Amino acid sequence: MSVKGKRFLAFVGTDYEDLELWYPKLRLIEAGAEFVTAGSSASEKYLGKNGYPCISDIAIEGIDTADYDGLIVAGGWMPDKLRREPEVMRITREFAESGRLVAAICHGGWIPISAGVYSGVRVTGSPGIKDDLINAGADFEDASVVADRHFVSSRRPDDLPDFCRAILEFYAD
Repeated sequence: MSVKGKRFLAFVGTDYEDLELWYPKLRLIEAGAEFVTAGSSASEKYLGKNGYPCISDIAIEGIDTADYDGLIVAGGWMPDKLRREPEVMRITREFAESGRLVAAICHGGWIPISAGVYSGVRVTGSPGIKDDLINAGADFEDASVVADRHFVSSRRPDDLPDFCRAILEFYAD
């Protein structure tokens, strides 16, 4: 199995970490996947922390998670805002509970933390949320990437090659 023909969902919002959204997006598209960004509303323009724009493909409200094979959660300050949204929590829980990929990088881990899906999961993340991960019941490791079952996590933009490699390996034969 590969990612060819798979559909990935990624949250987007103000102050997302530019590289942590765009690198996986372009890498997965290059590998033959579809990558859909979901924001507060469809066709809304968001600026990343470094000013790179992203226009949401769809609205978060009402997403049918059965239409997607994996969830990508970029960091930045966006996750701290989005984790307050009940629909974001529902979507994240549905991916986790169904055993589909939940991949979070850097501060993106705040969303699975708030969704309550990291208890007993080996993860990594930004050193700035290490205590949050541990307090959520996760087993923290300081590594460029940690893959535990259907959860993939990384610490920062420099880890993106390992992060994307682990996502691709999740779908390998």
